[in-house]
Amino acid sequence: MKILVLNSGSSSIKFQLFDSDGWRVVAAGMLSRIGEPDGELTLRRGDGEETRAGRVADHHQGLETIFRALAGCGAVRAVEDLDAVGHRVVHGGEAFREPVRIDDAVVAAIRETIALAPLHNPANLDGIEVARRLLPAVPQVAVFDTAFHQTMPPAAYRYALPQRLYRDHRVRRYGFHGTSHRYVAAEAARFLGLPPEQCNLISLHLGNGASACAIEGGRSVDTSMGMTPLEGLVMGTRSGDIDPAIPFYLQREAGMSPARVESLLNRESGLTGLCGAADMRQVHRLAQAGDDTARLALEVTVHRLKKYLGAYYAVLGRVDAVVFTGGIGENDAWLRAAVCQGLERLGIGLAAAANRESATGVRDISAAGSAVRVLVVPTDEELEIARQTRSLLD
Repeated sequence: MKILVLNSGSSSIKFQLFDSDGWRVVAAGMLSRIGEPDGELTLRRGDGEETRAGRVADHHQGLETIFRALAGCGAVRAVEDLDAVGHRVVHGGEAFREPVRIDDAVVAAIRETIALAPLHNPANLDGIEVARRLLPAVPQVAVFDTAFHQTMPPAAYRYALPQRLYRDHRVRRYGFHGTSHRYVAAEAARFLGLPPEQCNLISLHLGNGASACAIEGGRSVDTSMGMTPLEGLVMGTRSGDIDPAIPFYLQREAGMSPARVESLLNRESGLTGLCGAADMRQVHRLAQAGDDTARLALEVTVHRLKKYLGAYYAVLGRVDAVVFTGGIGENDAWLRAAVCQGLERLGIGLAAAANRESATGVRDISAAGSAVRVLVVPTDEELEIARQTRSLLD
């Protein structure tokens, strides 16, 4: 099967074309700066990469451009010959627990969740609606970032707020990065030689956005992001957990508007707020140069991660492995060591040499004799979307 995975943003479309026979990536790339004069399409096929420039007015023209490029480079004979299109959708609310084949009713249900994800779901819908118009005979599947966390029990997803807010306004924990957590959970169970339903994991997806997930028997039972991606761990520009009264204090004492506070917490906080750099590599460079604010940013990040790791250990009771994934989780040996330091009494220990090694694929960086394995599992959300698309259609 040839399966095209699309991730439509407000001004960009990322894509990967898979051949499900061995899950080979046939072609991949990104169309950026949609609606601007200097649009750019990057297409990778095999060992080659090409870039094309030119204005792309909207998502309709953008997908047409991508489809022409895929056919032009020989990735497909014609896009109409695709077997399926899998779409990333950020928020599925409570309506979607699994991938779903897209029809008019599904589009309407996704539209109803826009209030829960106003920055993401409208763009995801644009991609879906344009792809359906351009490829009416090709099956289209929606895969939701929130779906994996729909197995959380009410004790984990309900906030201690009046019942009417949940009933009338859908205020609850939803969680995000579910596609990544699902993928690495399956890969970790396979590496450990355990059936997923017998495997308990703490998954740490660490990138510019970051979240932790407690996975019991292959099912999410708690996660750090909440109703929005703002809650939880320290991130590149997001604050993560704070006292809920701080926004009211800032409005009252600093004269900030609600919109200004929302922007502050989402775009000017996290690592950026603590030391002025959102990229963890830059934070390390600043800290090594003696910047005390960067050192503090690292300490706050590690402290928050330890708190969630310990809390999820308590929730699960038994942990087979701690899994690091995402750009930072997969590449930052210092952070992995700092998070695991002092947790030997919990059965968590690192092998320093294995932790420092650069390698591809799943790897075990546990100390000899550790009761809890520590794994680095590279995530692949596009592959997970493709797999779920094929599984649904099969």
